[in-house]
Amino acid sequence: MAPTLTKDLKVADECWIALALLHREHPERTSFSAREILERLDHERAHPEHRAGIQVHIYLHNVANLRPNSARYRMFYRLTDGTYRLFHPGDAAHPDRRGKTKPSLHSLPDRYRELLRWYDREYCAPRSRTVASLERDPILSARGLGREIWIDTEADAFVRKLRSGWKVNEASREKGRLRRSNPRE
Repeated sequence: MAPTLTKDLKVADECWIALALLHREHPERTSFSAREILERLDHERAHPEHRAGIQVHIYLHNVANLRPNSARYRMFYRLTDGTYRLFHPGDAAHPDRRGKTKPSLHSLPDRYRELLRWYDREYCAPRSRTVASLERDPILSARGLGREIWIDTEADAFVRKLRSGWKVNEASREKGRLRRSNPRE
């Protein structure tokens, strides 16, 4: 197949190129603002013109976890802080989005094809995915936090100690049993 001409580059693919280049150039970062993506896109000039659909592709059309408007691509993932990263296989996506997650090899100009290899081999590698997930997810990143507090404590003994100070009104306890046994009352 003949190499793709730069003028044939799709807007969605051009946006993906810009974000992929940012990720590859700044491996210490997990995500980038829309402004950074737009600036990288303008700097790269993968297409000879600045096209009107660029911004809407960054904010909406390429974003897997947003409700689709017209395009249903899953190329970006929007984080809670409003920044974007490339889509990882396995990321949650809006159920109405079933579009592509990356450009096809033949849709990219030759000079960007290595980005697809980098994306598949490095960015989507299982090990880097696990580490990146832990860094981004506030619940998963709390794993092991405070473990020194519990190191010498047996769980059942701790619960018994907590409950020993409870004062339970027997009438309330009995009323609760009645409600549970006859849910229609």
